[in-house]
Amino acid sequence: MKAAAYARYSSDNQREESIEAQLRAIKEYCEKNNIQLVKIYVDEARSATTDNRPNFLNMIQDSALGLFNAVIVHKLDRFSRDRYDSAFYKRQLKKNGVKLISVLEHLDDTPESIILESVLEGMAEYYSKNLSREVMKGMKETAYQCKHTGGIPPLGFDVGPDKSYVINEWEAEAVKMIFEMFAEGKGYSAIIDALNSKGYKTKKGKPFGKNSIHDLLLNEKYIGVFVFNKVYNKINGKRNGHKMKPDDEIIRIPGGCPAIVSQDLWERVKIRMETNKRISGAFSAKEVYILSGRIFCGKCGASMTGKRARMGRNKTVYSYYECSARKSKRTCDMKPINKDFVEQKVIDALYKNLFCDEAIEDATNMIYNYAVSRNTEIPEMIKKYEKQLQTVEVEISNIVNAIAKGMFHESMKGKMDELEASKAQLMIRLEEAKLQQQSYSLTREQIYAFLARYRNIKEMTPEQQKSAVQMFVERVTVYENNIDIDVLTTPEKDPEPMKNKKTASNNNNSSIDSKTPENDHSGLSGDSCTLTGRGSPPPNKDSDFDTIENPYCKGFSAFMR
Repeated sequence: MKAAAYARYSSDNQREESIEAQLRAIKEYCEKNNIQLVKIYVDEARSATTDNRPNFLNMIQDSALGLFNAVIVHKLDRFSRDRYDSAFYKRQLKKNGVKLISVLEHLDDTPESIILESVLEGMAEYYSKNLSREVMKGMKETAYQCKHTGGIPPLGFDVGPDKSYVINEWEAEAVKMIFEMFAEGKGYSAIIDALNSKGYKTKKGKPFGKNSIHDLLLNEKYIGVFVFNKVYNKINGKRNGHKMKPDDEIIRIPGGCPAIVSQDLWERVKIRMETNKRISGAFSAKEVYILSGRIFCGKCGASMTGKRARMGRNKTVYSYYECSARKSKRTCDMKPINKDFVEQKVIDALYKNLFCDEAIEDATNMIYNYAVSRNTEIPEMIKKYEKQLQTVEVEISNIVNAIAKGMFHESMKGKMDELEASKAQLMIRLEEAKLQQQSYSLTREQIYAFLARYRNIKEMTPEQQKSAVQMFVERVTVYENNIDIDVLTTPEKDPEPMKNKKTASNNNNSSIDSKTPENDHSGLSGDSCTLTGRGSPPPNKDSDFDTIENPYCKGFSAFMR
């Protein structure tokens, strides 16, 4: 039998068995039961109450390759402490012909073992939840005493020797200024500018952003109310700092910490925040920004985000992309750019360089030739592994024949173990290479059909255009006078090797509204738009063999996998 080992260590309990101890026990079990250990998967400092464990998921995926017949764990709670996850992934393993073995819990397929396994899983889940409950119980006791429960204290407070909050006078002045300016009608941008001019930073020593100002204005500790357990730590295994718990679960102790702002100032701020919330709610219709995650500021390198604003006498709604550092941190003065203008430039570039009939033909030939070149390299790797495997099998056969003739020596056992391990590794590499070969077995027709889906990209819905942009555009960089569009494109007819393609287009109409002042989102000015393409891929044998990340093939993963 061939098996894979899985070990996990959770940092929430330092008494649990170490990775080394788990693997040692698994290897001893394999030796006693004549099991060949072919692969080891390890997740460190990962909780078993969630499936957010990279190597665990890799193991489940690899179980479909036929590389091993069993997965061995030290204890069942190393596999999962969540009964639903445990049942789901065991079913996946069973579907792939792989059984789960526990070193300490000797279970088989009898009804009694199945019941016992369910009991053990239930106990593991109970242990995990009970541990969380005990930790929370201790933190609540600390909170009832109005003591700091851990983490970084809010701006304006320090933690005293007895764990109670004490006012940091320098930071408290910043807190008062934030509340007073907001109550007077100032916006986040003006507040950030004022804080920066006086040299104030967040508690982590970073520049203030809109989110940090917003959260600060909601913190009841600034009026002397000690608050604990206000938000859910995790929702479906993920942290969530915005979903509030019911009031009966929140600990609120008036006078539990020193107040920095007055109750009257707090109420004025609260009224304005409620008013702003109602206004923004009426202005929250969904709009698709097809360049999300792909568009960046040419001045500071920060990402640009899609926004809308009402401008002019008629309060017309304008959509645009703005440097995220311009308003949130006030560290960049790059002007916004009109959404429709820049998106049209990108769609036009994609059509001209990848999706018009001539470009589709060129791209098809280029991608097909690349896949063919890869398919000539992989068979060589397969031949190499097969030859090495054959050599190892001959050596194993020779030792077996020698033992059969009575010529046994103690050194033969060590040599046999070494050869068996080499054989297992070669078989894994061979299977992986064969799967790679299948990935590159693309026909010219498949590639052409895939690209032809986007022939009418100009008429597609914004959602479909966004999908194409995410797949075929690496980066859009906006400068004061031009736009660089890094698109996966075909090379020029007679280019120099690796030469970038350049095309120019007029962008005089890029401003959000030519009548609005610069302060109100006037956009990009200038007269050139640069399209940066890619030349032919370099002949590098070592580049991305395993991950299939060549830019010309990344859009074809559906065919390759």
